[in-house]
Amino acid sequence: MDETSERDEAAARRLWTLYEHVHAVTYFAPEARQAYEDVGVRGFWRGYFAGRAAPMGQVGPGVVEATFFGFHREFVARALPSVWEMAPPTEVLAARDAGAARALRGLAERFDLDDDAAEEAGSLLVDAAMDADPAGRPLFAANRDVAVPTDPWARLWHGATLWREHRGDGHVAALVVAGLGGCSAHVLRLAADGEDPALLRSARGWPDDEWSAASASLVARGLMRPDGTVTDEGLGLRTEVERRTDESAGALVRRAGADAVRRLDALLRPIAAAVQRSDLLPYPNPIGLSPPPD
Repeated sequence: MDETSERDEAAARRLWTLYEHVHAVTYFAPEARQAYEDVGVRGFWRGYFAGRAAPMGQVGPGVVEATFFGFHREFVARALPSVWEMAPPTEVLAARDAGAARALRGLAERFDLDDDAAEEAGSLLVDAAMDADPAGRPLFAANRDVAVPTDPWARLWHGATLWREHRGDGHVAALVVAGLGGCSAHVLRLAADGEDPALLRSARGWPDDEWSAASASLVARGLMRPDGTVTDEGLGLRTEVERRTDESAGALVRRAGADAVRRLDALLRPIAAAVQRSDLLPYPNPIGLSPPPD
């Protein structure tokens, strides 16, 4: 790997730890949950699945199981397609943008964040994403087709979401190439990181027997030991998946350019830090996000 590629991959991972905090308010902020409830979508998981799937239209559980990657199909089916009877995708999208913007604006008032910084960061994120190649990136492409908000905080959230889903689509591709399914990917990551699987297993709806079967498949491949610890081969595969994810996400870094990336780093750090200080987001969390860098 050449020096430029390594630099792009490092920048892609560093920016992810920042813009993911911006995106995450849609899941954890009370303003975001209230916005969904205001259009009739009640319950955390209905809001999650409807809000994230709405850019793709009135899709069913199969599409979401495939694109979100990692949720048990029956867990998804508790919310979809019935959630569209509560509110159509157009109403959900409007609620999603409004709730995220209100949450971020509330953080701005609480932590003295600058509207101009939000507008600049949002524009940099959106500009880099709008002409990027969408091939093989369904969630990114669907969100790119959504109208870009004019409100600076909504625009920032939209831009962060474009980058987030672009990276997520690339991560799914890396997992598929590695021969990991939705459940086995979770089992391997948690074993590699030494985390208790209880939270994520519950948050993704995997029953005990399927979780155990995924563990057994990883043992059979030599990626884990029977005691649940990860082998050197398993650690190597996990590292390679993350490297490929960073490599794929580097496409937006290159489109943005070095100057814009440096500026985004400076603009997003105080916003991500505000999300952390607000205690909206628990650590550890179901989205696998660590606290932002200092």
